[in-house]
Amino acid sequence: MFSLKLTQIGNSVGVVLPKELLSRLHLEKGDTIYATESPEGVRLTAFDPAFAEQMELAKQVMKSRRNVLRELAK
Repeated sequence: MFSLKLTQIGNSVGVVLPKELLSRLHLEKGDTIYATESPEGVRLTAFDPAFAEQMELAKQVMKSRRNVLRELAK
């Protein structure tokens, strides 16, 4: 568990992430993280739930329309 401190950044408030946490999440300056609500509270993650949903839909289309995509690839 990490203790994160809120700090003033201009007119906003930000959170400073320790180097060890950035390493565990495979994040670096400029990357995007996502805050999602869970039964336990708010979860910060490098995983984009909206992108994952889009990819799942794309997989379904590719599976159901395999022949069409094969023809388009020619």
